[in-house]
Amino acid sequence: MIKAHKKDKDLVVNLLSHSFKDNQSVAYIVGKRNDKQKRIRALIDYSFELCFLFGEVWLSDDKKACALVLYPHQKRTTLKSTLLDIKLIIRAIGWRGALKAIKRESKIKGIQSKEEMAYLWFIGVLSAEQHKGIGSALLKQVLDGAANAGLSVYLETSTPKNIPWYKSFGFQNYGSINLGYDLHFMKWDPIAEITHTER
Repeated sequence: MIKAHKKDKDLVVNLLSHSFKDNQSVAYIVGKRNDKQKRIRALIDYSFELCFLFGEVWLSDDKKACALVLYPHQKRTTLKSTLLDIKLIIRAIGWRGALKAIKRESKIKGIQSKEEMAYLWFIGVLSAEQHKGIGSALLKQVLDGAANAGLSVYLETSTPKNIPWYKSFGFQNYGSINLGYDLHFMKWDPIAEITHTER
């Protein structure tokens, strides 16, 4: 696993915007306009920048997969983060979509844990390289890093077929909400995983 640098941003944005082009949760945020792919790229660009400030951006050794991990407890309101938020509204969400996005975020925050965590915002693999174990290897390394830091890993997914994959790593469902699509909340607890592995 390689920690990404700023120069890797285009690679990450290309990879994740392609991986999430049909994702329901992303579509909910950016809307269904003609420039949807451009808006998805802007959302991923924003996520990269925020994780670069308050988290980590990881690439697989072959740079065919990446993960954006945010540490919400480290997030601060700064001039840069405020400018990123404004840029997100202008380039990805639109002013009309901002209220919808704020309501969605409020519902999510009502379910999410308040504990310190590693929040797995995005993980994706180049489509031609899927089902070869690259994403699994990257996720395992992300989990190992979180365990070393004493942090649980949280995520949400709107893709039902991904749930068994996450569960195979020890993630557990802890809630769901319907936003016109079902958003599933999942948690990986390093202590629970150690206990489970020792059985």
